[in-house]
Amino acid sequence: MLFLVLGLVIGVSTVVTLLSITDSMTRDIEQRLNRFGANIVMVPKTESLSLSYGGIDVGGVNYSVRELDQAKLADIRTIKDSKNLSVVAPKLLGPVTVNGRTVLLMGVLFEEELALKTWWHKSDGIFPEKEDEVMLGSQAAELLGFKAGDTLVLSGIPFKITAILNSTGSSEDDAVIADLGASQKILGKAGKISMVEISAFCQGCPISEMTLQIAEKFPDAKVTAMKQAVMSKMQSIDMFKSFSLGVSVIVVLIGSLLVFVTMMGSVNERTREIGIFRAIGFRRGHVMQIILLEAMLLGVIGGILGFVTGNGIAYGLMPIVIKDGAFAGIDSYLGIVSILMAVALSLLASLYPAFKASNMDPSEALRSL
Repeated sequence: MLFLVLGLVIGVSTVVTLLSITDSMTRDIEQRLNRFGANIVMVPKTESLSLSYGGIDVGGVNYSVRELDQAKLADIRTIKDSKNLSVVAPKLLGPVTVNGRTVLLMGVLFEEELALKTWWHKSDGIFPEKEDEVMLGSQAAELLGFKAGDTLVLSGIPFKITAILNSTGSSEDDAVIADLGASQKILGKAGKISMVEISAFCQGCPISEMTLQIAEKFPDAKVTAMKQAVMSKMQSIDMFKSFSLGVSVIVVLIGSLLVFVTMMGSVNERTREIGIFRAIGFRRGHVMQIILLEAMLLGVIGGILGFVTGNGIAYGLMPIVIKDGAFAGIDSYLGIVSILMAVALSLLASLYPAFKASNMDPSEALRSL
């Protein structure tokens, strides 16, 4: 019986360890992906082709840029899969003149933008909290000769520079970043936005379907899902999940074989005991009930011990599997499934031994006394 419980513990703990580590890895990657910014971008439709690549603009074509209505932005939250939306960050872009230089003015909602771009927190200064406060990209601050605490004038309106954004390697380095409402006043585009960045990173999010749903709400906009990086990482997780399930199946089969062999040995060793039961009037069903009840109790014990052991192993392995990775925690649903799996495994493997015991000839058992 000790070997039977040990076999169940090994099988269940292996399955629990693999599933717990896989779940923790999925959650960790999901959190890391959330730090990479938007994965859906919505911009106005245009019939012109972009003449820039890798930050190099060859120019040559001038056309008026269309904008989206900020008032309709709330429609994004009404799509079917709106529960998967995390951050919706609108932006207004336009040129402004500062110290004789034309620079990009980026109007944003700072609360949404900071939630979307966590790397902005590594900046020199304090993030703007008022409409008359702005922050500068690293390149813009260097070329314009400003630092945190200085004042710059946009369309005759003074703004205090509260922070200088560290270099990000993107267009933000060349921009003056201001409050969305203030930017709309400066550019004379009240109630207008140039683009919307949307974060919908989550485990199993239907990114492609959400893109179509947003496009239906905004027929004049081009909605694009930037899912290549997400897909490649999720494919790696799916491969690991498949591997974990494959190993789990093999372990379960080995565990069931161990239970079967152990129960067969137990039946053979208890020939006299079973014979006495049959001789004093126990029916075949009674003998089967005794064997299966014993198997069920051992399954419950093995399932509980296996679940506890599996979580302990997963907790110890997480820092090794993922650097700075955190254990996802104990899943009570997985605990119930583990116990049920151990009981089912023990009962299925004990059916034939129980059937054989119930059909044992009492006279043969009694002759061994």
